[in-house]
Amino acid sequence: MISNRNLFNQLPTIAQDPAQFETLFTARDFRERLIKAIREASKRIYLVALYLEDDEAGREILSELYAAKQRIPDLEVKICVDWHRAQRGLIGSAPGDTNATMYQEFADKHQHKIPVYGVPVRGREVFGVLHLKGFIIDDSVIYSGASLNNIYLNYKERYRFDRYQVIGNSTLADSMANFVDQEMIAHQAVHNLANAEKPSTKDIKLDIRQFRTLLGKAMYQFDSQPVSDQQVALTPMVGVGKKRNRLNQGINHLLSIARDEIFICTPYFNFPRSVAKEVRRALRRGVKVTIVVGDKTANDFYIPPTQPFKTIGGLPYLYERNLRQFAKNNEANIASRKLSIHLWKHNDNSFHLKGIWVDKRYMLLTGNNLNPRAWKLDLENAILIQDHYHHLTPQFEKEAENILQHTQLICTYKQLEKVENYPEPVQKLIRKITRVKADRVLKQIL
Repeated sequence: MISNRNLFNQLPTIAQDPAQFETLFTARDFRERLIKAIREASKRIYLVALYLEDDEAGREILSELYAAKQRIPDLEVKICVDWHRAQRGLIGSAPGDTNATMYQEFADKHQHKIPVYGVPVRGREVFGVLHLKGFIIDDSVIYSGASLNNIYLNYKERYRFDRYQVIGNSTLADSMANFVDQEMIAHQAVHNLANAEKPSTKDIKLDIRQFRTLLGKAMYQFDSQPVSDQQVALTPMVGVGKKRNRLNQGINHLLSIARDEIFICTPYFNFPRSVAKEVRRALRRGVKVTIVVGDKTANDFYIPPTQPFKTIGGLPYLYERNLRQFAKNNEANIASRKLSIHLWKHNDNSFHLKGIWVDKRYMLLTGNNLNPRAWKLDLENAILIQDHYHHLTPQFEKEAENILQHTQLICTYKQLEKVENYPEPVQKLIRKITRVKADRVLKQIL
């Protein structure tokens, strides 16, 4: 049964001119647009991402920010990154300088400094990170699931494919900037990583707990606007934790009201229970469901068999196991074309897209991976778009076409590899995980 109540009718909305909504199609376009916006900024630049990496692309972005700040000292420039991620190296790398070291180095060299706020969503990274997205520059929001480093910005040969939308809207920009200022930066758990003197995580343990509790109640604040038939409606949403998470509720409701089609992108196939349930219900209602997921070799944790194996390299195989089981359970839906599963793979590039389209009327821009970790642990946000007059349909159809061009359609679960065909170190790891029944626990934090 489709719910008779569309709760989105009661949501506060921001009116958006469709002419001020633009989709970018490549990581290189995203990098060029971000740099252009930074250079032209006159009022404010707020960058919020999981991390700003100490590599060529990360340094390029930070250099552009500092150049803008030196040119216009009154320019409001603030960066927010995850507290834990900024103070460790890459997974599997040797200990040494961290991203925070780079932030301090830049601050020391410039007269007009830029704060880089470390946001601790939980006391330990494994139990929750800053996964909020949005680059607010003057009165525009560049929204993407991408972080800032070489591969996300296609600085060299390889790229990590994501979604990129540019939204010109002062109300949306103000609301998102105010959330960063009032709900994050203002809290005593949040500290400037560009300062040499900063507390340890242990020192702020109680502050972090209080901060997370407050984040669970936080919302984007704005006055709701009427939306004409010449406009589309935007609603920014935020959520953290499994209790009373408005974003999770919104995603479930979005799937529940689908009548014709659902198009889902996720890089890591591991749906939360409630999402899996809504997808099953939609299929039973006769809704056409399309799922685009990265091939295991396009996963950012994938390690080619020619390289030494590390435990983290088992993740892409665990996701593929989930997908194979899902496809097997839905073999009849696949055969009848009610369910289409597309595997994305393009050379040695990687896949990081997230988002949901419903009935060509509702679109969700989000960094949410639609997995239990996003559902229960990380601080996530999204922008819900209601487009009842199909102003953006051509743009989103072009985006979907762009996404699907490097995919393979799965016609049967047998196209996906069995565990017996995995490299021996991966088989060993999976046997070990299954033997101690750790796979259930792992599914909740992956």
